Amino acid sequence: MKSGEEKSTKTDDRPGATATFPYDRMTVERFRKSFPRARWSDDLKAWFVPGKTASRRFDRWLEREAAAADAYADIKGRDAYAFDPILSKYLLVQDDRLEVRTPYSRTVVDEMREVPFASWDADNRVWSIPYRSYEDLRRRWGRIEAAARRNEPEERKRRQAERRGSEEERASRARAAERRRRRHPLRPDQLPPLDRPVMTRAYGIVVFTGFDGELVEPETLRSFYAGFPQNDDYIWGRWRPGTFDELVKTWPSRPSSQPDNDALWWQPTLAELRVARKSARALERRRTGTDSTAHLRNAAS
Repeated sequence: MKSGEEKSTKTDDRPGATATFPYDRMTVERFRKSFPRARWSDDLKAWFVPGKTASRRFDRWLEREAAAADAYADIKGRDAYAFDPILSKYLLVQDDRLEVRTPYSRTVVDEMREVPFASWDADNRVWSIPYRSYEDLRRRWGRIEAAARRNEPEERKRRQAERRGSEEERASRARAAERRRRRHPLRPDQLPPLDRPVMTRAYGIVVFTGFDGELVEPETLRSFYAGFPQNDDYIWGRWRPGTFDELVKTWPSRPSSQPDNDALWWQPTLAELRVARKSARALERRRTGTDSTAHLRNAAS
């Protein structure tokens, strides 16, 4: 059973989480018993569970439901591993779980997040996977291992040496420099709201901070925004990344609402917010960890 929940707030600014799960009458009864204050939202087609800890409580409930649904899941996973083991230096076998340790790779992170009950152990820097999730891990292992190999330090150095001075490297550096400018082409008559997370065509979910009326040069548009309609006039909108708190408070668009094909920005969907929230939360945790390390280092000196 997989969670479809995300932290959010209702129109009255109550903290909470939206919760979805496969429907059956008995499961709903158990859910209502565990969360008597939960209410169904026709707009979201999901339950809203109020409370600051609603997301964690719902995750724990899902884990209990999954364990109760198949009490022998871990035993079956062990048998599956014994019958058809993954033999890789990136997979570590423990008595009660499997562990995946790889060089950092966005592909690995994305794949591991799709493995049920996989969790990141920040202290040991490994992914921890219960045996019940072995079959899901095995289905994704080809992509995980290939991405891990691509991101080995020596392999990355080799690719960098091959790319050095190439047209591809120059184009990559130019794209990175353009992103660091934190600007986005916008139509003057279709400006997004300020200080509110919106989904953009070029940079995902961002928060626009202002529009100074500066026109976008045609050459810049062709070089870095080739997917935009080229016959329109654009001005620059200045943006910054949304904070985790802002993304949590952003209410998603209705499932039936679809942006126009030529839209440059739109209200984000729940799936788009899910990705942005995970990234923002991970970034804030890294910054907090860095700040804490610096504080301890300064105190020691």
